Amino acid sequence: MAEIVLENLCKTFGNVKAVDNLNLKIKEKEFMVFLGPSGCGKTTALRLIAGLEKPTSGNIYFDGEPVNDLEPKERNIAMVFQEYALYPHMSVADNMSLCLQVDKVPKEKIVKKLKITAGILQIEQLLTRKPSELSGGQQQRVALGRAIIRNPSVYLMDEPLSNLDAILRVAMRAELKKLHEKLKTTTIYVTHDQAEAMVLADRVAVLKDGKLLQMDKPRKIYDRPTNKFIAEFVGSPKMNFIKCSLLEKNGQIFLDAGPFSLKVSNGVWTTMKNQAPSSELTMGVRPEHVFVHTKKEKDSIEAKVYFFQQMGNVGYVELGLGNDIQVTAAVKADFEKNIGEKVFVKFDKKHIRFFDEVGEKLIA
Repeated sequence: MAEIVLENLCKTFGNVKAVDNLNLKIKEKEFMVFLGPSGCGKTTALRLIAGLEKPTSGNIYFDGEPVNDLEPKERNIAMVFQEYALYPHMSVADNMSLCLQVDKVPKEKIVKKLKITAGILQIEQLLTRKPSELSGGQQQRVALGRAIIRNPSVYLMDEPLSNLDAILRVAMRAELKKLHEKLKTTTIYVTHDQAEAMVLADRVAVLKDGKLLQMDKPRKIYDRPTNKFIAEFVGSPKMNFIKCSLLEKNGQIFLDAGPFSLKVSNGVWTTMKNQAPSSELTMGVRPEHVFVHTKKEKDSIEAKVYFFQQMGNVGYVELGLGNDIQVTAAVKADFEKNIGEKVFVKFDKKHIRFFDEVGEKLIA
């Protein structure tokens, strides 16, 4: 197990900064997920940690010791890639134990480690098969086994589940989580799938354009994203955004969104007044905090049904508020309103977030 520290880490390819002054600490035994869209620098950061790329500047430390100049084989890491990269002419047992054979580990020790690793992954019955005789999920287990058998200090995983179908991917997430609980080895996992990040991570590092935007526990990132990009990227369906402005009326403060207005509490008003660079804001609210009623209630807002998606035990309804505002609300699966029908909407004010319209940073 190892603690990993990235200090002012930069990697440039020509004029492109793939990793831009990255500073973070990955705790010993932690499952850290690098999350972000394609091209955000997450795989490059992983390759820098592995030693497959050399930093343009900055430092990487394993347990307080700099490893910038160490080759990958000297860092005691194991990588699992998107592609399984199994040797087709070798059996599962030989694929998994090849690294030990190359290191001239005694045969009896290899047999013992192979038995333990296969037991952990529940693939004992597959050891004599060739990769072509395995399903995608089984091949992924073999690729994991090849990493586990080395007993490394760090596991580095680059979108290892992206080639699996949706059902198998969900099952393998659970297996990875259980595997980490059993092995207790420091793990860094790269993905663009925010659902994977939410399920697997102890902490998530959200990256964009090579920069670290936020690092925290998954739930905290979901509940209090530090900017609009994170609020939109993390969560499915994404957070609703409504442009609005602060308005004073009869000694009270309201958020004016055009078709509707919301009274603002004194605490929220004070925060926004101190932090917002202007009166123009973006209100953010997640679908589960948009409540839909069939009858008008106090402070409810009239809306029309635009589209309804039935998703098993939950539904998502697209609603039009006036001519320009559209929001998504989570509703019960038996929601029965038709497109064009009138409903009434209320927002859970405790879970409304406000973002600076200019810099898109979280204000309150």
